[in-house]
Amino acid sequence: MRLKYAFLAALFCHQVLAAVDESKSEDSAAAALFESSQQLPWNEVFHFSGSEDWREKWFLDGLKAELKPTDRGLVFTSGWTRDDHASHAVLWTKREFKGDILVQYDYTRLDTVEYAVNILYLQAQGKGEGIFAPDISEWNEYREIPYMRHYFDNMNLLHISYAAHYNRDDQTREQYVHARRYPTGPDRTFPETGIGEQRLVGQLIAPGVTYEITTAKVGQRLLFSVKPKGQGEEQRRSFVWDTSMFDPVTEGRIGLRQMWTRSARYADFRVSELEDFSATR
Repeated sequence: MRLKYAFLAALFCHQVLAAVDESKSEDSAAAALFESSQQLPWNEVFHFSGSEDWREKWFLDGLKAELKPTDRGLVFTSGWTRDDHASHAVLWTKREFKGDILVQYDYTRLDTVEYAVNILYLQAQGKGEGIFAPDISEWNEYREIPYMRHYFDNMNLLHISYAAHYNRDDQTREQYVHARRYPTGPDRTFPETGIGEQRLVGQLIAPGVTYEITTAKVGQRLLFSVKPKGQGEEQRRSFVWDTSMFDPVTEGRIGLRQMWTRSARYADFRVSELEDFSATR
């Protein structure tokens, strides 16, 4: 069964990309891949509304973050001191997820700062050297102060930056999205973890607006899609990255990283696996 669904996932990517005319834009390819990815046989295996006790399904890196469940979702606020590494925070699922996955959640940006980054970590495990066991919960204490390098040096994972700000100059601020594959190593610096180039996206995610965020890892494609909640599909922006130049990421936890001074509300957080993997859990 696993081979069957792995074949379907690979075939899905090949057929959709082949169907997109070469003269069309990367955005068209991403939109086509996103639409097709939603038709795969996903099985939901994790749900968190944001109103219940977050400790039942998550654990936290960082000593200065505040987490408050509300009727509208979990309000996650990082430490308030800019340039203070202890003010970073990462919220991790206790559960690990296997194979191709689909992640969906409502995201509302509550801060108005024009610097720093929100990151979605996908299928994180330790690199398996020294203290950095594949099960990252075995070295939580090492990440009490969530230095960025503790993650990109020591974890295998996929990374998507969003609600992230590129400062072109003192007057111009623009958001970007970017994907990365950790870890760094003797032959790979942090800039070399990037998958393609940063995509400048204007003001994709505005403060106070709720967005439906959807991410899918299918075969060698990583998809990220954003749409204002309640708006039509014409408002959707989708992005795709080819991860085939890196070793595959196959299993691990999902993390929500907020750098210093960032704050957001997360609701209706769902994770699905392809049916063959979820059936074996």
